[in-house]
Amino acid sequence: MTQIRTLLHRGALAGALVLGAACREEPVAETPPRQLSASTFQYPEELWDAGVSGETLLRIHIGPEGGVDTVRVEKSSGHAAFDTAAARGARELRFAPATRGGEPVAVWRLLPVQFDPQAAPPRPGSER
Repeated sequence: MTQIRTLLHRGALAGALVLGAACREEPVAETPPRQLSASTFQYPEELWDAGVSGETLLRIHIGPEGGVDTVRVEKSSGHAAFDTAAARGARELRFAPATRGGEPVAVWRLLPVQFDPQAAPPRPGSER
């Protein structure tokens, strides 16, 4: 019985050593995605005319090819028109994909989209 316990103890110790060695592997190099295309968010005309500003926080999924394939509103601006315009514009963005170990990978990222009529370029035909 003592031999069995010793063998089990040695087996557990060997397993723990293998697990410990696996945990000491060098970290894999990761790079975040980098935006390549210009941001083209269309300011909703009715909110522009009213001088309304706001921010929509999006959660975007950037695929390994660099395109945005999923967009979710993480925090609404309180205006459906801003949220819709932000989501529509985010789908048009293109990125150099994130990498892990030199290989492109898909990632989720937060993207704040701000709408400010004072900072936005004037709309054609607008008085602002």
